[in-house]
Amino acid sequence: MGNTDDLGKLLLRLALGVLILLHGIAKVLSGPGFVLSAAAGAGLPSAIGYLVYVGEVLAPVLLLLGVWSRLAAVIVAGNMLFAIYLVHMKQLWSLNSTGGWSLELQGMFLATAVAIALLGAGRFSIGGRGGRWN
Repeated sequence: MGNTDDLGKLLLRLALGVLILLHGIAKVLSGPGFVLSAAAGAGLPSAIGYLVYVGEVLAPVLLLLGVWSRLAAVIVAGNMLFAIYLVHMKQLWSLNSTGGWSLELQGMFLATAVAIALLGAGRFSIGGRGGRWN
């Protein structure tokens, strides 16, 4: 059973890491303008928007490698909460045209990050099963 648990943890890390990293790469290529203006529009210092690179580039790379995976997952979860707050609050209680929750993707990213934070990276990681942050 331990092998399937570790494979499940690997699958969660790889899926979340790749999918969030793609968002980060898009922000690296297009620049942080949208995020900076969203932060400023919410009354926050616009410079806080640069933290998106930590949540969408650095943390996903750590997840993919399996290094400090629990911490990286907490960072991704925090990033998702900020994204929901800054950009998606109007959709929080709405359904899309096919009957699904309008924020199902953001919700799945958030839930997966919380699951990794609780479960750890597993044995198929650079940090290994016994690492404190894995």
